[in-house]
This record gives sequence, C-alpha cells and structure tokens, in this order.
Amino acid sequence: MNARRNNERATDLIETPLPHESASRWVDGYFSSEVGTSYTRHFDRQPGREFVRLTIDSRFGRVYSPLETTMDPITRRNFIKSVIAAGATATSVAYLFRSPGSVLGQSSAPGSVERLITLSVNGQMRRVDVMKQETLAMTLRYKLGLTGTKLGCDRAECGACTVLVDDVPHYSCSVLTHTVRSRAVVTIEGLESPSGELHPVQRGVLDEQGFQCAFCMPGFIMSAVGFLKVNPNPTRQELAHGVSGNLCRCQDYDKILTALMKGAEYMRSASNA
Repeated sequence: MNARRNNERATDLIETPLPHESASRWVDGYFSSEVGTSYTRHFDRQPGREFVRLTIDSRFGRVYSPLETTMDPITRRNFIKSVIAAGATATSVAYLFRSPGSVLGQSSAPGSVERLITLSVNGQMRRVDVMKQETLAMTLRYKLGLTGTKLGCDRAECGACTVLVDDVPHYSCSVLTHTVRSRAVVTIEGLESPSGELHPVQRGVLDEQGFQCAFCMPGFIMSAVGFLKVNPNPTRQELAHGVSGNLCRCQDYDKILTALMKGAEYMRSASNA
C-alpha cells in the first residue's frame, strides 16, 4: 500500500512541467523498480534520440537529483545566464580597450550610450559610471558625493537643485548627465576659492542671515551667481526676477533678496579691488 502511494506521488510529480523542453513530450518511458525511496524516470524523445534521466524522492515529492542528459540541456535558465555572462564580458572589454568613439577599432552602435564618462565638475575632471537615463542631480549627489545640490520637487519646479552649466543656471534634476559631458558644471561646493574663502554671495547670505531652514539656499545662491555674471549691478526688482525660478517654502523672500543684494555688492567690490 505504501509502495503504491509512493508510486502515485512520484507519478503526479513526473506529470508536472519540468525545466527541460524534452520533458514536455514523452514518447515512451517507464518507472524503474523501487530502490529505497527514489524512482527513476527514463524517456526517449524523437527525433534525436535524447535520453533524460530524472530521479524523484517520493518522501518529499520533489526532484532529488538534477536532470542528466546525453546532450547539453538548452534551458531558459542556462540561456539567461549565458546572455548575462556575454554582456558582462563585452562591457569589461569595452572598458579595458576603449578609444575615442570606438571599442577594439569598431564604432559604437547607433543610439548606444557609453556608461563610463568624464565630467568637468568644479574645475576637476571626474570619471563616473552613469546610466543613460540618469539625471545630473542624481550623479552629483549619489555618485560624486556633492550633496549641496538638493533634491526638492525633482520635477523642475522648486529650483533647489540649481547648478551652473557653462555659467548658466540649470535645474540639475531635469538635465541628463550625458548631455553635459563636454561642459563645465559648478555646484555650491565649487564656489569657494582654492584658499577656502567663500564666494561673495555666500558671504552676503551669512552676513544678512537671509534664510530660515536654508534647504533652498544652495539653489538661490547658484541662481543669483549665474544672474550676477550677466547683470552685476541689478536693482532689487531685477534680482528678484533673476531668481524667480527658485521657491522658498519658508516664505522668507524679503530677507533672501536683502542677502542676495548684499552678495551682489560684495561681488562688485571684489571685482573693483
């Protein structure tokens, strides 16, 4: 009676789909005699005369040993593993033997994007691995560690992520990193002088205590610096228009404008000195 139950359990398991194409089409087969608690299923698939041996453990109702074939099994798992291995090998070769615009003497495929790129950030050339859909804000914060660039709305509305690209303010959350490969990027960390002295606009903000929580401060400062490069002697209204792309949730706009005007004054004094 127990042997019959074991046979039934083994038969039920054999009839379920197995991770091998030949296991879905059985032409002939049989169960071997009982040996302990294991059963062996043999079958022959035409054409090709492929013999597959499967051992079942009836105690647990599961495969006891892996499929063994006279030919290498072409399974979905093996196929995916081979594709991943081939991709990793190709990527490694591209990194090791790359030259401008080509890999091993061959041009890159149309529409492909190189992952390992060089960026000019705060006057330094930084090598970084970047995905094709990655934004500049994500690269600066999480790849280069420049966390002064803040992420607020992440949809080009608040301006907290503002950086300078070729001296022009940009929302880094809406700029793809690959688009600034040949351009100069400056963040809030890059405003200080090589000797460690703060930028005039930064000093003006500190002197006037222009911000409350200061989360939006880096974006305002970068926008003001970019605007003052074009208009170094603005009126209060002109400067307000110049930084109008930045939002302050603390609503300290009057104090912010006073601080930025002080920074503009410091910039003029530094340029005249």
